[in-house]
Amino acid sequence: ELVASAPKFYEIARKIVELTEGCTLVAHNAKFDYGFIRNEFKSLGFEYKRPVLCTVELSRNLLPGLKSYNLAQLCKALGIEASQFHRALADAKATTELFVYLQGLATLRSKDLSEAAQLSRMNPDANLKKDQIDKLPKETGVYYFYDASHQLIYVGKSIDIRSRVLSHFANNTNGKAVEMKANISHIRYAVTGSELVALLKESDEIKRFKPIFNRMQRRSRFNVGLFASPDASGYLQFRTERLRKGGPEPVGAFSTMAEVRGYLERMVDALQLCQRHMGLQKGKGPCFYFGIHKCLGACTGLESVEAYNERAQQVLAPLQYAGSNLLIVEPGRKTGEKALVLVENGKYAGFGFIEEEFIDNDVAVLKRCIQPYADNKDVRQIINLYLRQGKAEKVLEC
Repeated sequence: ELVASAPKFYEIARKIVELTEGCTLVAHNAKFDYGFIRNEFKSLGFEYKRPVLCTVELSRNLLPGLKSYNLAQLCKALGIEASQFHRALADAKATTELFVYLQGLATLRSKDLSEAAQLSRMNPDANLKKDQIDKLPKETGVYYFYDASHQLIYVGKSIDIRSRVLSHFANNTNGKAVEMKANISHIRYAVTGSELVALLKESDEIKRFKPIFNRMQRRSRFNVGLFASPDASGYLQFRTERLRKGGPEPVGAFSTMAEVRGYLERMVDALQLCQRHMGLQKGKGPCFYFGIHKCLGACTGLESVEAYNERAQQVLAPLQYAGSNLLIVEPGRKTGEKALVLVENGKYAGFGFIEEEFIDNDVAVLKRCIQPYADNKDVRQIINLYLRQGKAEKVLEC
């Protein structure tokens, strides 16, 4: 009853991204809540990452020896008033009060709250020294972890390198995370200024160097393809298949079957398309949506091929570049500099940097600063998603 009239997650997803940009998420037992949020975004094809602080872990760190660290018991022990628990707003308010208390306690003990929590989880036997953490910038870019023999073991990207690296040391969610942070001995980083360039650089270097703790990312992030072709009557049909090496090129690529299905369901609802032609319902005869008047009748022949296909083509638009030749302008690594990402003949060509004063030059001149990089379906989807989300500073057609 409480959530009967609540919006769908995809309706508020963009607002969540905007509200939390540059912020740290605070929650009681944070990995539980954060896991749900990340999975919801993953189903929409978006990788959501934010620095996280857990008030359970902070309480254990700053208030050792308590019998219980659940929210109700902590509030009772600290005299924090709460009218009820296990309701979203009430729990959020109680967590806020607890967090403010812990901030004050950390200040009294001359600790930085976030770094105290995260650095306390560093392996005391590791070769990594705190001065390497101190040198990390709070800027957008790519970071690299090396072991004691200077072997690259992990590549990551972030809009805040320092905070993201620190979050690795607070991660005890699985054995691999614990094993990796125990092996970090050296850190290197490259500031990119642009989040898009950081994504592209991370993807390229994971594929080139194959770091042991990026094992999952060595393969394509996109495993499922969406394909489109007309049926015998001319209606545009969509189908989904696992992508395979040497197979046909899809009109769009997704990480999971659930992700592509979610995309198609949203398109069906928004455009009044036929569930059967969209590959969401099998069998013959009218689709379910036709019976409830949400499909205009393509599955029964009532709607003309031309009228249906005109709407169905809109399914393809968000999955493709806005043009086959694009120059994407992004923030540079420093003031007075811009990053450029080039799409040429419908394929990713590479990226580069240029002084801002030259940005109005002829496009042919701008292209000279592009360092070539390999095109693949991963980078095409990274660029497409970035453009669909409206993150690019400027897009020039060339």
